[in-house]
Amino acid sequence: MDEFPKVLSGWSWEENKLFEVALAVVDEQQPDRWEVIAAMVGGEKSEEDVQKHYVVLLEDLQYIESGKLDQKLGGEPQSVCWTDGDNNILGSIGHKLIHLHSLDTAGC
Repeated sequence: MDEFPKVLSGWSWEENKLFEVALAVVDEQQPDRWEVIAAMVGGEKSEEDVQKHYVVLLEDLQYIESGKLDQKLGGEPQSVCWTDGDNNILGSIGHKLIHLHSLDTAGC
């Protein structure tokens, strides 16, 4: 996963994974939400960076859900499994989310 095309997004695979985890655990109503998420990503990104990244994520999701994405390009859908490597990258955050992973491990 180290070969994630950071040049395309400005975010490494690890930063994206931490960003996704942070979105899952930081309440949307928390007043300093973006500051907390930026810190959880590793401190390299600003509040503005994470807010912009969130908008891009929402746009991507809307595009996917609109049916405009040709799903045949990627072949058959596959399960994505939580690995020990993911845990190592995420550190203590990953350990807190082990329960979430255990809820969706069919096919792993």
